[in-house]
Amino acid sequence: MNSLLSNPLKSIIFVFHWQLRMKTKEEIFIEQINLKRREAYHELFRRFYRSLVIFALKYIDEQGEAEDIVQELFVSVWEKEEKFMSYASFRVFLYNAVRNTCLNRIKHKKVEEKYAAYRQLHPENPELDDYDIMEEEIYRGLFKTIDELPPRCKEIFLLHLDGKKNEEIAAQLKITLLTVKTQKKKALRYIREKMQDFGLLYILLI
Repeated sequence: MNSLLSNPLKSIIFVFHWQLRMKTKEEIFIEQINLKRREAYHELFRRFYRSLVIFALKYIDEQGEAEDIVQELFVSVWEKEEKFMSYASFRVFLYNAVRNTCLNRIKHKKVEEKYAAYRQLHPENPELDDYDIMEEEIYRGLFKTIDELPPRCKEIFLLHLDGKKNEEIAAQLKITLLTVKTQKKKALRYIREKMQDFGLLYILLI
């Protein structure tokens, strides 16, 4: 090491070879991600989990919600068939995905707040109007769709609708947190596809 410090040219060559070695590790990592190798996802967690959670907290205030966003992103990477061309593009993808999810959640919360404010200014009429009828249809359609889900998926989603957190559902059903998140995602995807015609009112209710 002392000889490296005394010879600038050797130091440059040493750094260059070290960078090549690091680049190779990153390329191998991306190849393993693309091949859906389980060990690569342990490495994904080690490399990016903490930094992505901190990044999410720039947009949202709750630690638990930030962690959920990152964990759901990792599940999405595992489930999708998308191939990543380089480590740099993969890293950009992760941060963009976290940012977009945070912004979407913020927008959803703003919609809920606006709707709540509207209901305060316009109390419900004891006589049924078009909105009441449509709301009833949405609820009926929603629970009919939920009833079509596979048994475990339906069980998890109903607990979610009861207000239980992912950790509580996992503990109650004695399953992993990853299973809860995956099944919830499948349920939401199916429900969105079946109820897309209901538009904004469905989004508010779900």
